[in-house]
Amino acid sequence: MSATEQNGGPTVRRLQLGARLRSLRLAAGISRERAGYEIRGSESKISRMELGRVAFKERDVTDLLTLYGVTDSGEHQRLVALAREANSPGWWHSYGDVLATWFQNYLDLEQAAELIRSYEIQFVPGLLQTDAYARAVILLGHATASAEEIDRRADLRMARKRLLARENPPRLWAVIDEAVLKRPIGGRAVLREQVEYLLEMSTYPHIRLQVIPFRSGGHAAAGGAFTILRFPHQNLPDVVYIEHLTSGIYLDKREEVDHYAAAMGRLFIDAAPPDETPGLLREALQDLR
Repeated sequence: MSATEQNGGPTVRRLQLGARLRSLRLAAGISRERAGYEIRGSESKISRMELGRVAFKERDVTDLLTLYGVTDSGEHQRLVALAREANSPGWWHSYGDVLATWFQNYLDLEQAAELIRSYEIQFVPGLLQTDAYARAVILLGHATASAEEIDRRADLRMARKRLLARENPPRLWAVIDEAVLKRPIGGRAVLREQVEYLLEMSTYPHIRLQVIPFRSGGHAAAGGAFTILRFPHQNLPDVVYIEHLTSGIYLDKREEVDHYAAAMGRLFIDAAPPDETPGLLREALQDLR
């Protein structure tokens, strides 16, 4: 995995570059309308560029930097290189045959995150799934898929996990409902292997796993699973990701993110403390013997 991929793919690069161009434009006191005219575009195009929602042409970036009075050659080269990287596909591009565009964006963000906080009510989080468990989950949503397609989807899920084994991996803080440890996805043997894997992964310093036991009653996130991603990049806000059957929702407005962050904070309190996780996992294993 290249350094570029470790720090995020095209989506993150576009967000970074767009945010930097916006700050340079504001510092120069130039309107979006004037900037759009400079690159033979419109105010709307500048807005989309600054939000990271379109691809960047190196010529446009160069013209904007000239307009904004950027004379530092190092800064100029860095931003043009960022534009080039923003147009380069991530490693997951080769899985395009089984990967929806909306999920490609998530993979990009996930690769760039420094902290991943996740809550799951039905399944083990994707980053902590074994191959057999992942295949069983995939079959639930793609019952008519060919064996080859299932293999491709499972391979993709296993490839995602590499980010937890790389140098300087992100921190993963996952909360799962106890029901996840009881539901025999793929059968008892598959679930037993999965729980054993969770027990192993919970020993890693950058992975924290908590379980919400049945005895705790209701909790803050009864509405469903979600993930919050935090990035080390300046000007990139936290993003909340909520997945549906055929699409994913991304929330980055401050008030929405704060709402989910508060819910996640309450989940950390409602769940059994992390040091109790190994015991709960061993109890689940006893039930699966």
